[in-house]
Amino acid sequence: MLDNFLPPLNDHNLPYPDTIHPIVVHFVIAMVLFSFFCDVTGYFTRNYQLYEVSWWNMFVATIAIFIAIIFGQIEAGLAIAYDAVEPVLNLHTLIGWSLSGIIAAITGWRYVIRLSDSKKLPLPYLGLGFGLTCLVFFQVYLGDQLVWIYGLHTVPVVDAAKEGVL
Repeated sequence: MLDNFLPPLNDHNLPYPDTIHPIVVHFVIAMVLFSFFCDVTGYFTRNYQLYEVSWWNMFVATIAIFIAIIFGQIEAGLAIAYDAVEPVLNLHTLIGWSLSGIIAAITGWRYVIRLSDSKKLPLPYLGLGFGLTCLVFFQVYLGDQLVWIYGLHTVPVVDAAKEGVL
């Protein structure tokens, strides 16, 4: 009965033409990494205008990561997660949700810093930015594995899973 209300799934096992999560999440990745780059560059060059660029990148990234997570959850739920892929998918999901909280908290801290003195950035904030950058790179690595090694939402893997090969 519920099938009458749901759109049909295509050859990628999705109700829309292709995955949306990677598009949105690459936007988040770029903004977080560029924000850290602006912070470090601004710190060493004393170009404090870069701090403003960094702030707005983190602000938008904080909003965009939740959109990325929504589509990530939808697409993970529709993925045919065979046994070999489940640990990587679960870790990617856990880190993704954690990153949403971490990015929101860092953005909140950055807002407080911005209000108190927009021309100073404490070294612990830069250290945390470096840690966030490392975590983002690890998350990218996991996402790359899901697509390029395990082939989630690729036509050959979807077909193989539907035929019972996986």
